[in-house]
Formats: sequence, structure tokens, C-alpha cells
Amino acid sequence: MRNRSTKIGSIPRPSTPATQRAIAGKDNVIQRLIILFFALLAILAPINLSAATVVDQLGRNVQVPDRPVRIVCLAPSITEILFALDLSDRLVGATQFSDYPPRANALPKVGSYIRLDVEKIVALQPDLCIAVKDGNPITAIHKLEALDIPVYAVDPRDLEAVMDTLQELGGLLGVSDRSDAIVAGMRQRIERVRRAVAGTTHRPKVFFQIGIAPIVSVGTNTFIHELIVMAGGVNLAAGDTPYPRFSKEAVIASRPEVLIITSMARKAVFEQVKREWREWEAMPAVKNDRIYLVDSNVLDRATPRLVDGLEMLARLIHPDRCGPNRLATDDQKDKEALP
Repeated sequence: MRNRSTKIGSIPRPSTPATQRAIAGKDNVIQRLIILFFALLAILAPINLSAATVVDQLGRNVQVPDRPVRIVCLAPSITEILFALDLSDRLVGATQFSDYPPRANALPKVGSYIRLDVEKIVALQPDLCIAVKDGNPITAIHKLEALDIPVYAVDPRDLEAVMDTLQELGGLLGVSDRSDAIVAGMRQRIERVRRAVAGTTHRPKVFFQIGIAPIVSVGTNTFIHELIVMAGGVNLAAGDTPYPRFSKEAVIASRPEVLIITSMARKAVFEQVKREWREWEAMPAVKNDRIYLVDSNVLDRATPRLVDGLEMLARLIHPDRCGPNRLATDDQKDKEALP
């Protein structure tokens, strides 16, 4: 006789031991699958579910994690920018010659920016690489992307673009307040230089030497040309060729009033070049003792230190207007006025 107490829709549980074991086994499998699903979801969520598609400076769509914590910089300029943004704790790798600030020397190196070591980059397990258009080989970038490592590329071509890049990376990495403050400071310093050289009646002719044999200078489409002009000088090598070559006779014939030679590791060599130029006493730069050796890193890296380079060139080109303390901030001037 049917048990009247059984509710409609309820299914009596089979009571045979074999059937119960089978059902219990299926329950265990389902529970394990549920646990596995949520475990995979927890692993994948930081990579996929929190990623956003952004457009980099080359117009490429890139999936960037919401907060990248393992970043590899594919050029010294990028390393320097991320240190400036106080993101050193997120950097796990950088390219050779990433030497500023000095702490950057301790980062694992992944080859030079023109010869990237893809295997070393992959071994660092980055969740983001930041690249530059000029120099980074596209084949290496494609290999990284094929391994689902996002690569965000930048392409700053002038000082304004450098400041835009700073703010763009600040927004991308969640430190907009920091990047905005840096750019605001850069703009104030640039404006002080502009005011200092405004209205000058003479713009000295500048020859900027970056190569020895042959002699190489800087054309119009370079950071250094832009800084020379902003600092109130005339670039004698201006023209369409980015890095034109000159004979010694051509340099002498151009009669530079200021001759600037960049030096890095080969400082002794450049000192010798300086001594050789001094033999040409009729050249205005020699006659007036205006041959200078400068650090190239503050003039040709797309970083906030370009403003340091601008101020340095302004002091060399217009010492009467931009000499010591003339470009100091209002706060610095106030401190210097204190007894």
C-alpha cells in the first residue's frame, strides 16, 4: 500500500547498498568539479576577468591587467619613467643600460632594447611589458604577444609627447596623481627657461657633437635639436637628416659660437676631442672658451630628465640669462634670500 505521507513530487531514495554507493560516487565527482571550477576561476580572474582593452600609442589594442604587478621595461627610458612614477616595486626586469636611478642596475636584465632576450623575459613571468617603437624589434614583440604577454608600446617624439606619455602611463598603471605632479613641475621649469631667453637679441650658433670618427651631430627631428632651440640657440646641424655627418673643415667653416660634446663611458676620449678642437683658435667657440662636455643621458632619453637637459643647455648657451640661480624656483629663491 502507498505511503500516504509521501509528498507530491518527492522521490523515495533507493535503499540498495550498490545504488547508494553509485549515487555517492556521482556526488563526489560533482563536488570535485565544482571545486576545480572555482579554483580555475580564482587563478584566471586576475589575468582575464580584470583585464581591460586599451589602445597604445601605435594604435594597437592591448589587454592590460587592471593593476600590473610584474612589469618588464623594454628600454632604459621606460625604466627611468617608472622609477619616477614610484613604481620600482612592480618592476621585475629591464634592458641593458637601464642605469638611472642607480637602483635600476639591480634589476634582472633582458638583453639590450634592440636585441631583446625573449626567453629571459618569459622566465620573469611578466603581466605587462612596456615597449618603445624605435629600437624594440617587432619580431620579439610578436613572440611575447603569442605567449599571451601583453606589450604596451609608446612613441614619444618630442618633449610634449614625453609629458603626454608620462600621464598616459600614470593613468594606465593607476598613479595619475604622481604623473600629473611630475608633468606640472616639468611645465613650470620649461616656462622659466622660455621666459629667461625670451627677447634675447642674439641666438648663439651651436654645434652639438655626438660622434667622433666620423663627426656626427643632431638634425631637426631629435630631442637635442628641440632643446637647443628652446634654450635660445641655433642648431648648426638642423635639417632632415636626424644624425648628419660632418668633416672637421665643415664644422670650422660653420663658425660655432658654442661647441658641445656629449660624453658617457668614453669621457677620456671626448676630453681628447676637446683638446683637438682647441687648436683652431679662430673658431669663436675656442676663442671665447665655450667648448663643453655634457652627459648625453639627460638630453636623448625620453624621460623627465629632458628638462634637466634643457636647463643645462640654457645655462651653457645663455649664461647671462640662465646662469646659476637664475632658473631657480620661487621657493629656492626665497630660501637663498634667508640670512
